[in-house]
Amino acid sequence: MEVEDRKLALLIDADNISPIYVNIMLSEAKTYGTVSVRRIYGDWTSSGKNSWKSVMLDNSLTPIQQYSYTYGKNASDSAMIIDAMDILYADHVDGFILASSDSDFTRLAMRLREAGKFVIGMGESKTPSPFVKSCDEFKVLDILLKNSLSEEEEKKSVALGTADQEKDQENVPTPITKLSVIKKSMLDILDKNSDENGQMHMSKLASMLTRLYSDFDARNYGKYGKFSNFVKALPEFEVTMHNTVAYVKRKDAEGMSDIENKARMENNAGAEKKGTGENRPGVENKAGTEKKSGAGKKAGTKKRQTAKKKTTRKKSTATRKSTATQGEKA
Repeated sequence: MEVEDRKLALLIDADNISPIYVNIMLSEAKTYGTVSVRRIYGDWTSSGKNSWKSVMLDNSLTPIQQYSYTYGKNASDSAMIIDAMDILYADHVDGFILASSDSDFTRLAMRLREAGKFVIGMGESKTPSPFVKSCDEFKVLDILLKNSLSEEEEKKSVALGTADQEKDQENVPTPITKLSVIKKSMLDILDKNSDENGQMHMSKLASMLTRLYSDFDARNYGKYGKFSNFVKALPEFEVTMHNTVAYVKRKDAEGMSDIENKARMENNAGAEKKGTGENRPGVENKAGTEKKSGAGKKAGTKKRQTAKKKTTRKKSTATRKSTATQGEKA
């Protein structure tokens, strides 16, 4: 299905998402299709939700009221889950965007995917791993916001949040999946899927990384607008162009794997050893020939000497017999 034809339902958990992320949530959602359902859940009688009011009006978000029956418990979870299932059975959308940092939506995401729906999760870097992995893709909002806005814009966005959220902004968010893990996976993918030249299509590499890590996004690791810019910044990889198509390969040894590089180094070492004259076939053959030749000559000489001795003994015996015969005749 084309992205333009995909219809999505955006469901926001206001108890676990700050209004400072609204613009980035909507801009990301539009890259996946048309957001036909926009709902936000929370207890709007609470003073803590006041910062959401102007944001909801400006972005056409439909507020769903859910009272907090018990202090300290998020009221929006059950209402959001029930609505998601109603939308699923109505079958008017092709995918869901679940905006929350709460792991309670893990089973919901899994159920929606079982029904064949595309599920995108959105939350902060503190989101528990089960919810992150239960989504087809997961967008880390605090990192995307930090890497997309200028310092002045970021300060204005923080001003919309509560005091606690402003305090959280002082802590630098880190990617859910570390860069070292991403690089290792990239090397493994290249080793298993590269062609005879040690390279593979860049878009295929990006797609396989996303399937391995739902939270992967090049923007999580710096101000990279494109995946190609992210790869170019990594010292382990090289980007080449063939007829306007981008390919990726290792920078070391023309894309060979570590095992292949080790084998090649061992072969080179063996060749250098042969070059010094050790274990050279020609030298061995020559030495063997000389050895065999010397042994043959020695054996021949000994044989001739034995034959000569036998001849001498025969002559001596014949002489003695002749002398004896002459004596008898006399």
